[in-house]
Amino acid sequence: MTIQLITFDLDDTLWDTAPVIASAEVVLREWLTEHAPNLGAVPVEHLWSIRERVLSHEPSLKHRISALRRRVLFHALEEAGYGHTEASDLAYQGFEVFLHARHQIEVFPEVEPTLETLAKHYALGVVTNGNADVRRLGLADYFKFALCAEDIGIAKPDARLFHEALQRGGATAETAVHIGDHPGDDIAGAQQAGLRAIWFNPAGKVWEAQTAPDAEIRSLTELPGLLARWNTQH
Repeated sequence: MTIQLITFDLDDTLWDTAPVIASAEVVLREWLTEHAPNLGAVPVEHLWSIRERVLSHEPSLKHRISALRRRVLFHALEEAGYGHTEASDLAYQGFEVFLHARHQIEVFPEVEPTLETLAKHYALGVVTNGNADVRRLGLADYFKFALCAEDIGIAKPDARLFHEALQRGGATAETAVHIGDHPGDDIAGAQQAGLRAIWFNPAGKVWEAQTAPDAEIRSLTELPGLLARWNTQH
């Protein structure tokens, strides 16, 4: 079957995530020091314990990472002595500060040229468990849709997320391919939903899961050629 739809993971597939998250955490800490001094330099372990507590009460927040982060901030602020309304306002503002910093991303240099090439021949979509927004990054025009786990409360590797992507992309599993870095969320998840899965592996890691990906690439520049070869074989 000819490939019609390509879905992309975002974090660690189109950019390096760890540096930008670490930087966003620092920006948030600095903002809180200035705007919520009662909270002070609360140890990160304390925030993790609040996170565990929130999740035990509301397990559905596991897939809604923005709402979860806001909720954790809110509880930390309330415990630091801020009233309900003020804690709520500060949590909202603090999260927006974090989210802005979280989008100061350096997209891999080959991303835009590759997306531009692929968009001429295929429908492109996003399937992510993260809270990066392609609209904030100037990449939205390449994609027919962007599916975020937190918007629908289902996360990869759940096959339903990929089935939703097929519906939005107007494709069948046989005509769709997913690209991502995570062996479980991306590769196993896509394959369980019937899609072919390409492992993005720039560091040349050894594959350790049971079921192998359908293909492996070190750079996104390999994608157009690989997909063209698959199309001539099917």
